[in-house]
Amino acid sequence: MTEQKKSDQTRQKILTAGRSLISKHGFGAVGLARILKESDVPKGSFYYYFPSKDAFGQALLHDYVADYLARIDTLCSGAGSAHDKLTAFWSAWLAHADSEGIANQCLVVKLGAEVADLSDEMRRILNDGVAELVTRIADLLVAGAKDGSVPPISDPRATAQTLYAKFLGAAILSKLSQDQIPLQQALSQTTDFLAIR
Repeated sequence: MTEQKKSDQTRQKILTAGRSLISKHGFGAVGLARILKESDVPKGSFYYYFPSKDAFGQALLHDYVADYLARIDTLCSGAGSAHDKLTAFWSAWLAHADSEGIANQCLVVKLGAEVADLSDEMRRILNDGVAELVTRIADLLVAGAKDGSVPPISDPRATAQTLYAKFLGAAILSKLSQDQIPLQQALSQTTDFLAIR
């Protein structure tokens, strides 16, 4: 194994541990010492991998957005109608018996407001990631109109943005109430909206 690969692995360990901690506690509440302890990396090593906590946050969000979009791309390229894919995506926001839902893992839900005030670069990374996701949802709405599984929509991009905003809002309300009812309502309304009549 080359030194570069070891370095990449250590950097990834820090990012993975940081993502887990930050998704639970927020960016500002998690110090570097805690991230390094969780990743089992010596304290003095952090600045070898990241010049600052803000640079770490940027790398963390780039990593998160890339992973999220890759999962969406896998869903979009899989079998089934566009309606099936949209339903699978929206259903994944809810926790199920065997897994946490997207809402519990979503760094946009957890960090959107926080990083918008902390770091313009971190805000931009999340915003660009959301724009990419909205484009994929809009593409599925267009594909659904073509394959007959979703009703035709006059402005797919605006609709995709509205649907995503509905789930973001529902995820925040679910976190506040510690209940999935807001997400269940969002899913029910979205399913009804996308139904062919």
